[in-house]
Amino acid sequence: MKVDDESVGAVLNRLRRAQGQLAGVIAMVESGRDCTEVVTQLAAVSRALDRAGFKIIASGMRQCLAASGDGPLAEEQLERLFLSLA
Repeated sequence: MKVDDESVGAVLNRLRRAQGQLAGVIAMVESGRDCTEVVTQLAAVSRALDRAGFKIIASGMRQCLAASGDGPLAEEQLERLFLSLA
């Protein structure tokens, strides 16, 4: 899927932020931080990854509808793609 340059920048920023958040979660677990704090930060990482995935799908939707590497994507394939992020 080809994603426009502006969207690629936004996706990369979100992924880098999630990477930093995940490193923070790992450090929290290693240092024995409170479970509720760890889970809260882990949920933030999950949301950041979801947003990156949604951005990729949204910005590439036109191309996905037109064709994939093997031909046009069926509605069922698009639905599975969305649901994989749910």
